[in-house]
Amino acid sequence: MSAARERLSFLFTSTKGLILVAIAMIALETAFFGFLSGPMEEFGVRSFMVRNLGLDLLPQEREGRIIILYHTIAMAVVAIQAYMITGLVPMKRSQQVVVNAAITVGYLTSQVFGLWFAYFGHNYVFHGLFIFGQSLVFFAGVALAYALWPWRAEYRTAETDRARTRGGLDLERVAFFTMAVAMLGSALFGAVPGSLFGNGFETFLAEDVVRNPVKTPLQLAVIGHLHIMLALIAVAMTLILSRWFDFRGRLHKWAMPLIIAGTLIITFGVWAVVPFEAIAHIIINVGSFPVLVGSWLLVWFGWRKITRERLAAQDLTRPSARQRLAALLHDPLRFGTLWQMVYMNFVVTALGIFMAIQLDEIIRQWPWREERVTLTGHWHVLAGIIATIILLYYADLAGLKGRARQWFGWVVIVASNLAFGAVAVFETKRLFVSEAAQQTLVDYAILLTDIGLATVLVALAALMLWRLADLLKRRGRWRAELEEARRRGQNEQEVLP
Repeated sequence: MSAARERLSFLFTSTKGLILVAIAMIALETAFFGFLSGPMEEFGVRSFMVRNLGLDLLPQEREGRIIILYHTIAMAVVAIQAYMITGLVPMKRSQQVVVNAAITVGYLTSQVFGLWFAYFGHNYVFHGLFIFGQSLVFFAGVALAYALWPWRAEYRTAETDRARTRGGLDLERVAFFTMAVAMLGSALFGAVPGSLFGNGFETFLAEDVVRNPVKTPLQLAVIGHLHIMLALIAVAMTLILSRWFDFRGRLHKWAMPLIIAGTLIITFGVWAVVPFEAIAHIIINVGSFPVLVGSWLLVWFGWRKITRERLAAQDLTRPSARQRLAALLHDPLRFGTLWQMVYMNFVVTALGIFMAIQLDEIIRQWPWREERVTLTGHWHVLAGIIATIILLYYADLAGLKGRARQWFGWVVIVASNLAFGAVAVFETKRLFVSEAAQQTLVDYAILLTDIGLATVLVALAALMLWRLADLLKRRGRWRAELEEARRRGQNEQEVLP
């Protein structure tokens, strides 16, 4: 019993354990519902599961099921980011405990009972528990924003190589706080139309109404909610990597004000979608640029730091170009987290800008199905890239070393880039191939996407099995991580007021 209690303590009180549980839950959910996908239907797997597991998959309820499924995954991702923030950003131990406990109970409650309600019969007690879990996640967000309040005297900084005001206000902490408050407001932006589902407001998917000439205010709010939450998750990941890489210096002083300003502008633009739809997208595009520039500055700093540290370890004072490149690429986990941010600009940002500029001239001339495919792929690729960054960061946090570190890092990078690149080609196929001649391209694009994503999932499964095997050991890595978390908690309790 004591051994089980110790393991539960690791899983639900330490930062590494909490992240591990959330990733495992997402992995299990992805694996289970992956068997209900289109390719699995062709092999008869979907029908087998429906017959033997009591799944309730009425076609007219498809949109509602998808919305609950995506929300359960998104809340788990937000929980992972909250754990990372409470582990990286200075705050009181009591505040860390409240945030982590509330968001853990919240996302797990929503995940279990929300999926039960959506896929195994509609017991509305479970739907109420799904909403209750979401409320706990929101409360955790309020507690996190309070803990991140940057104007407390103890959180002011005297470090001159970090972005700060003359009074010592830490602008990186301001960026975290701004992101947290914007996410809370944007959650409410989606909760309002969500509260009216079934009361004069029908469930829908954003891509299904993209060509409707007139959209209701509630539909616009849902579409805005989808966009802003994904964007803010990306901003949160950028700030987490900033803290992880110990971003500082002149680039840091430029990046933080840009990220703060961009976050505020994007948030205002999305919230303005309902009353000012015509100009809201212009505001959003304006706000996106400073956030992108801030992320590029982080990449520049991070890659220089990786290269310099490796060259210093090798005692190379006059390295060649090949040696510099080898130094940059020697650690796929640290390199990969930043490379994925760069790659995102090719398969997400560039395509999004192109669609916005050529919307009327090109995109709206395509059949509606093609625009719908492009929009769906655009959102999924961005979410997928964020997921790979989280995986690479966690693999480093978990202490993956040696050949396993190299294999895991490069497999995730190469396989995900292959899949997302193939999706980008599939999204834009109408630019360079006619519908009558598209089949060969479509077949190869889907095949490469499936291979890439399946390979990433195999790498994730291997990582999870490694952690599971370690958890079963009496004196595994998990025990050292638990003791480290306890020591850190005691030290923080002694130092912070």
